Amino acid sequence: MKPLFSLLLGIFFAFGCSQPQSEPNNFEADIVVYGGTSAAITAAMQAKKMGKTVLVVSPDKHLGGLSAGGLGFTDTGNKAVIGGLAREFYHRLYLHYEQDSAWKWQKRDEYGNKGQGTPAIDGANRTMWIFEPHAAERVFEDFVRENQLEIHRDEWLDREGGVTVESGKIISIKTLSGKSYTGKVFIDATYEGDLMAAAGLSYHVGRESNETYGETWNGVQVGTYQHKHYFQDSISAYKIAGDPSSGLLPEISPNPPGKNGEGDQRLQAYNFRMALSSNLDNRVPFEKPVNYDASRYELLARVYATGWPETFEKYDPIPNQKTDTNNHGPFSTDYIGKNYDYPEASYARRKEIIQEHVEYQKGLMYFLSNDPQVPEDVRAEMANYGLAKDEFVDNGNWPHQIYVREARRMIGSYVMTEHDVLGAKEVPQPVGMGSYSLDSHNTQRFVTTGGFVQNEGDIGVHPKQPYSISYGTLIPKKEECTNLLVPVCVSSSHTAFGSIRMEPVFMILGQSAAAAASLAIDEEIAVQDLEYEKLRKVLLEEKQVLEN
Repeated sequence: MKPLFSLLLGIFFAFGCSQPQSEPNNFEADIVVYGGTSAAITAAMQAKKMGKTVLVVSPDKHLGGLSAGGLGFTDTGNKAVIGGLAREFYHRLYLHYEQDSAWKWQKRDEYGNKGQGTPAIDGANRTMWIFEPHAAERVFEDFVRENQLEIHRDEWLDREGGVTVESGKIISIKTLSGKSYTGKVFIDATYEGDLMAAAGLSYHVGRESNETYGETWNGVQVGTYQHKHYFQDSISAYKIAGDPSSGLLPEISPNPPGKNGEGDQRLQAYNFRMALSSNLDNRVPFEKPVNYDASRYELLARVYATGWPETFEKYDPIPNQKTDTNNHGPFSTDYIGKNYDYPEASYARRKEIIQEHVEYQKGLMYFLSNDPQVPEDVRAEMANYGLAKDEFVDNGNWPHQIYVREARRMIGSYVMTEHDVLGAKEVPQPVGMGSYSLDSHNTQRFVTTGGFVQNEGDIGVHPKQPYSISYGTLIPKKEECTNLLVPVCVSSSHTAFGSIRMEPVFMILGQSAAAAASLAIDEEIAVQDLEYEKLRKVLLEEKQVLEN
């Protein structure tokens, strides 16, 4: 029979009938999520829970974004408003640290219980808010395995012609490797908003003027000092103190700061949230970078010369004798003013920007540990630290995710502003809540009229109570696109985003975006036409917290 079958099959194709061809580079799902962030994973989980097929197309090899990339000292705000899958993430971390095996370098009772405005370990609610990077990544990978999520890693959107849009709908996206992904609804869960931008949506980069939305804390904020990240003493900006002809010291902009309240294209600074270890058996010494130049840290030396004592204030403890080390003070790990072109930059240029940040921050750590201009007591304390040997093991123990605090922000169906965040108006159609302060890191370092150096852009205005986040912040204007949701680069002003931009909130919004996408698919409607009460019902069933 087999020879006869083969003969007939050969005759069949000889008469012009084409043999079915598999298309290994073409993929299709109900929902296509672009990104590897914490929001991307919660979105995919929710889509699966609602019976939808889903593909996660991730440019990242490691999942979880900053939540697994060093930001373990969680910016919780009011943890009571963190519900749904976000709370499940922190519950899983609680279960992890309940195991004795999780405490390799430190006994549980030696750790303490310090969190950011909340206990690290909340036994009553069975949540853990402070954690190691590898523990967080393990939770995300558990989510992937348990939900049988299909993740396509190291797949980068073709930002030049890789998004097919027809009649206001995204039909498919293509990655640089040549793979194509077709879907009914798409979710851009990246920190950069690359899919949103490539699809032709309206967005903003930088700070709006205060006039744009009638705000107070947007735009240039010279003289606003709401944290301790400014030069408290008069320090000359010049290589030879007091001599403008000698030129500016490194890391100072020659440009004027602008007028207060004016909008600009400047971004709050990026850095890496390092996992440092103080355990001798689990630390790697800070090495001297290849392009190390001690002179670029002269400003910090001058700060120390004033008697500044705050070096270690943001070496926040996470389990196992490690830290989540963040920026603190006038000159620290934030590489101020060096990220302005990042949101719109090519992949090659972004790679250069990231490497510049790596070299700056590694050089800073070497300077703190070795330079004689650093006070002896600081160098002695630094001798107790090194990069954690068991974190980021495939990246030289350096975080694999730069802290993109802000990039593009969609201008969508509803724009959240500081009026929403500070409780001055009622937020329509809530899909989640935030509670953190309006928090922006510095955007520039400039020369004052007196010839001194100063930072600008750092704000920290606290809401009176948690606030709702509108569904309209997740969706574009209907005339621009009807099947895309954006839970990270949400529609908000710079000041509002300063509060929204926290990892727990991104997880919340990722889940809510996927719920909306699933309902829109069921009804075969635009995401803008979804009846809010139907979405609200699902979100409450999923234990999302929507309002006070």
